[in-house]
Amino acid sequence: MKKILVTGGAGMIGSNLVKRLVIEGNEVFVIDNLWRGKIEYLNDESGSPVIPLDTHFFNLDLSLPDVADDIMPKIDYVIHLADIVAGIDYVFNNQGSLFRQNNLINSNMISSARNFKESIKGFIYVGTACSFPLTRQNSLDVIPLSEEELYPALPESAYGWSKLMGQYETELLEKETDIQTCTLMFHNVYGSPCDFGERSQVIPALIRKAINYPEEAFHVWGSGEQGRAFIHVDDVVNGIISALDNGWNQGHIQLGPSVCTSIKEIAESVVDISGKDIDIFYDTSKPEGDKARSADYSKAKRILGWEPQIDLREGLEKQYNWILNQMELAK
Repeated sequence: MKKILVTGGAGMIGSNLVKRLVIEGNEVFVIDNLWRGKIEYLNDESGSPVIPLDTHFFNLDLSLPDVADDIMPKIDYVIHLADIVAGIDYVFNNQGSLFRQNNLINSNMISSARNFKESIKGFIYVGTACSFPLTRQNSLDVIPLSEEELYPALPESAYGWSKLMGQYETELLEKETDIQTCTLMFHNVYGSPCDFGERSQVIPALIRKAINYPEEAFHVWGSGEQGRAFIHVDDVVNGIISALDNGWNQGHIQLGPSVCTSIKEIAESVVDISGKDIDIFYDTSKPEGDKARSADYSKAKRILGWEPQIDLREGLEKQYNWILNQMELAK
């Protein structure tokens, strides 16, 4: 049994990870300020919390220094998921505050691990494919990204830069202490439970619009030609679980498929799943971010024994049904 702290543990990735860790017999603690996460995401199918909320859940703002220090003596391993992230409109309209908040969150959490370097055995930092150089993501002719291409650094967004800074500080933690570290760089994660409101990312936003149509127009930001390597949350959790055993001190490892799927394909799939006759409008006045990317996941396969398992269409159907159910319950 490992004693594990999951920051951002009430979010989409975090809540699925917490449940998996508990099932496997670990003692799990969660920090989340509930900016996007929800307490109920930590419930099992019967509606009961999977961890004792009074002793193992902490509603804390990690942008404040030392707030995690009281929890750290109880912990063997940290999985640091917490950050400020949202859809492309939020990211590009709040770059300064997002950059500052993520730097504070990452640096404060890494500092807390450093403060307890005698007892913390491992620190997993979750980075992002957004940290790869813009020059490798500005063409629709996609060559899968490899880890060796991260530097020279040139992320497109403040979000990508902020996550890269946390990644660098995690490397310093490994060099200057006996704490083992692992950095996992995620591509575009989707699944449930998720935020499908105004700050939501592309897939849940499109699903919400399809469910609401025609009361809400089905507008897609950008040309739709831009593409991403979409990875289901269950596959991401599998990667994190494997990293707890095999990922230490191996540098950064990306998790994502080698296939780049256009937003147009996602939009058309969502419309097809909805069963509605929906007019798709591509709003080219809106930002669309990096042109396209996918992952050469050979390092993850070699070190973690990891490959994507969830078919994209299957994953979209699951997420559509979850959001539909949540919207019906809210009526």
